[in-house]
Amino acid sequence: MSYIIDRFEGSWAVIEYKRTTFSIPREIIPPSAKEGSVINIDVTMDVESSKKRSQDAQKLIDELFEEE
Repeated sequence: MSYIIDRFEGSWAVIEYKRTTFSIPREIIPPSAKEGSVINIDVTMDVESSKKRSQDAQKLIDELFEEE
């Protein structure tokens, strides 16, 4: 999908997509990009990291409610 860089606000890039704007960290935008540049954003899910985070959270919950 293509998105347009509307403007930069400090450390944020304001992105336009289908008449909607949202902000993303400027540091993930290519350094040569400027206002009006068209960028592509590819979003994928990291299944393994998601699973590990869930396991870590469950471990903390189990420790919190562990009987003494």
